[in-house]
Amino acid sequence: MTPSLPHQSAPSDEPPRPPEDSRHKIRRRALTLLIIVLLIGVPAGYLAVSANQSRNSGKDKEAKYAATGLTKGWPSKVQRRLYQVPMPHPSGKVAAYETNNWKTSRLYVQFQTPKANLDVFLKDMGVKRSDLKKGEITISARDQKITGWDFTSPGPWYGLVHKQKAPKPTQDVMMSLGNKNNPFFYVVSRTVP
Repeated sequence: MTPSLPHQSAPSDEPPRPPEDSRHKIRRRALTLLIIVLLIGVPAGYLAVSANQSRNSGKDKEAKYAATGLTKGWPSKVQRRLYQVPMPHPSGKVAAYETNNWKTSRLYVQFQTPKANLDVFLKDMGVKRSDLKKGEITISARDQKITGWDFTSPGPWYGLVHKQKAPKPTQDVMMSLGNKNNPFFYVVSRTVP
């Protein structure tokens, strides 16, 4: 048997392509470069932005948990629900601080709110305006020292203690009517884990 030789195809009727001109070559290379940049650069940029946001989130959490006193800003919804501190809207000059140990957990909150919110706040907490006692300091010296609160300035000052059966928290509340239209509240809510 004789080996078969490859057959050559018949010549096509199409004319051969002209050599690529420099314009077309530059355009093709630019398009290739653009595709490479999009395939590599966009995901790399996304990763860089994502990593930066993640790092900043960690710094925020670190600052929150490293705080050793009141920090401006609202306590989280979970904290407000756990410690049963109903924050009325609108409220200003809000600051909070949470402490936890094996024996007792505490949430310290201060805020100022319009007088119209006074009864709403007390009702949501489960107490009445008549429970407020004029001149009664209900927040302990220990808690005042932790927060830097001072109840010696001109008031009038009102206080109440809202005791609840465990595991519900107990709240010590102080209210200043130094500004009659916008009372200032100081709340220490403590719970036993």
